[in-house]
Amino acid sequence: MTVRPPFRADIVGSFLRPAELAEARRQHAAGVLTSDALRAVEDTQIERLVGLESENGLRVATDGEFRRSWWHFDFFDHLDGVEIVELDHGIQFQGVQTKPRGIEISGPIGFSAQHPFLAHFRALQDAAAQTGATPKFTIPAPTVLDFRLEPGHIDAATYDGREAITDDLVQAYRDALAAFYDAGARYLQFDDTAWAYLCSDVELAKARERGIDTDGIADRYASMLTRILDGKPDDLVVTTHVCRGNFRSTWISSGGYEPVAEALLAGTPYDGYFLEYDSERAGGFEPLRFLPEGDKIVVLGLITTKTGELEDADAIRNRIDEAARFAPLEQLALSPQCGFASTEEGNALTEDEQWAKIRSVVDIAGSVWG
Repeated sequence: MTVRPPFRADIVGSFLRPAELAEARRQHAAGVLTSDALRAVEDTQIERLVGLESENGLRVATDGEFRRSWWHFDFFDHLDGVEIVELDHGIQFQGVQTKPRGIEISGPIGFSAQHPFLAHFRALQDAAAQTGATPKFTIPAPTVLDFRLEPGHIDAATYDGREAITDDLVQAYRDALAAFYDAGARYLQFDDTAWAYLCSDVELAKARERGIDTDGIADRYASMLTRILDGKPDDLVVTTHVCRGNFRSTWISSGGYEPVAEALLAGTPYDGYFLEYDSERAGGFEPLRFLPEGDKIVVLGLITTKTGELEDADAIRNRIDEAARFAPLEQLALSPQCGFASTEEGNALTEDEQWAKIRSVVDIAGSVWG
C-alpha cells in the first residue's frame, strides 16, 4: 500500500447522514435546536464516522461532509463576494431536479480566515488523530463556480463579465490552500463536475446557453488550476474527483474522458485523479494513456455508490487489469465511484451496504497491490 495519499484503497469523501444527524439538522432548520447544539451532534457523529472508517480498513479519514447540505454551495456561500441565491429552477438530473439554488457574484471574490471550513478541517484533524488516519478534506473546484454561473448573476459594478472573475478566483483558491496548509492539512481534494460535463455534448450545449464560450475551455480550466496549484508545498497532496453527477442515486453527464484526458491528466498539476468508471457512461480506459509517467495516481472509481448491490471482486480486479494496459499499475488505485451523499439527502442504499462497499474496496486493493 502507498504511504503517501492517494492511498491504494481510498474514498471520495461523503457518507450517508446518520438518522440522529439528519433529525438534528431538521430541528435546527425549524429553530428548535441551537447552532451550538447542532455542532455538538455533528462533532459526535463525525468522531463516530472516523472510527468506522478506520475499523473498516481505511487509512484515510473524511468528515463525510456531515456539516454540509451541498457538496459545493456550502463552501462557495462563505467565499467573500459569493452568495447562494434562489433561482426558478434547480440542477437537472435524470428524472429529478435539485432545490432551486444558484451562485451569485455580488462583490470581489476572496477567501478569508473566517471561512468556517477551516474550523471544520481542524475538527476532522482532531478526530483523525485518535485513529492515526490521514485527514482528507474536500472542497469544490474553482471550475465548478465558473461553469455553474448563469447569465445576469455577476455584479456588473465589480466585474466586466465572466472572464473578469478569473484572477480573483485564482487568488482566492491560492489563499485557501495556504490557509488549509497552515491549519495542518496535507491532503485536499477539489471536487469537480465541470470536466465531466466537458465530455458531454448535451452539457456543453447547456453551457453555451449560459453564455460560456466552450471553445478551448479545457485548456482554460487547465491553466486556471495550474495557476492555483503551482508553488504549493511539496508535502501538500491535492487531488481532484471528476464527478458525473450524484444526487439521490441519479446522474447528469455521459461521455468518455477522451475529449479532456490530455488537458486534465497531463495539463494540470494535481497529484491524483479520482475518475468514475462504474458504468458504460464513462467510456473505456484508453484516455489513461495521457497520464504522465511518474508519481501521479489515477484512482479508479469502479465501485458504484448509487446502488447497494455489491460488485463481484474478480470482475473489479479484471477491470483494474484492463486499466493497467493504458497506465502503469503502480500509478493506479481504487475507490468508490463517488461519495455516498453529495447532498444531505443521500443515495439509495443503506449504511450497512455503504460499509460493505468500503470493505470491498479495501479487500480488493489489498489483493491487487499488497
